[in-house]
Amino acid sequence: MNSATDSATFWENHYTRLASQWGTTPNAVLAELVTTLAPAPGKALDLGCGHGGDALWLATRGWDVTATDVSATALDRVAAGAEATGVADRVHPARHDLTQTFPVGDFDLVSATYFHTPIEIPRTEVLHRATMSVAPGGLFIVVEHASVAPWSWQADQADQHVHFPTPEDVLASLQVGDGWHIERCHSPERTATGPQGQTATVTDNVIALRRTF
Repeated sequence: MNSATDSATFWENHYTRLASQWGTTPNAVLAELVTTLAPAPGKALDLGCGHGGDALWLATRGWDVTATDVSATALDRVAAGAEATGVADRVHPARHDLTQTFPVGDFDLVSATYFHTPIEIPRTEVLHRATMSVAPGGLFIVVEHASVAPWSWQADQADQHVHFPTPEDVLASLQVGDGWHIERCHSPERTATGPQGQTATVTDNVIALRRTF
C-alpha cells in the first residue's frame, strides 16, 4: 500500500467536499501562542495547512509563510485566499507529502495544528523532522486533538476506545534533547465549532517549544 498516494487521495477528496470557507479562520490556540511568544514576525512553516486559516492570519501580521499540504485543492484555495486578503507576496503554498518530502530551510516558527490523518504515516518522525527546521530562537508549536469532536472523521472510532497521548507523551516523542525551552505543555479544554455550526467541548494537547541554540 502506497501511503503517499493514499494520503493525497484522502485529503483531496476531503477538501473537495468541504466548502471553501471552512478552515479559513486561524486556530485560536495558535493565535494566542504566537501573539504571546513570537510577536515579532519572521519566516513561518505551516504543516498541513488545509484551507490556510493559520497561514493567512500569520501573513496579515507580517510573517512570510510557507504553507504545506498534500491536497492540491487545499493549496489552490490558500493561494486564492492570500490573493483576496492582499498577502499573496507573503504566502507560499507548497505541495508536500511530508512523509516523502520536506520544505528546505530554517524557520522562526514551525507549526503543526491538528496534523492528524486516518492514513497510517510515521507522524512522530515527521514532527521530529519538523523540529530540525526551527531556527535558533524560533518556536515549534503542536496543537492536536486530545478528544473526539462529534463531527470528526475519528468519531466513528470513538466506540473503539481511541487512545490519545498526553502532552508529556507527545513532548517525549519529539526527542528534542538539549537546547530547547518548554513554553507550554498542557491539555486545555475549549468550545469547538463544527462545519454545520454545531458546538462541543473538546480537549487539545498544546506543546510550544523554543529552540535556544
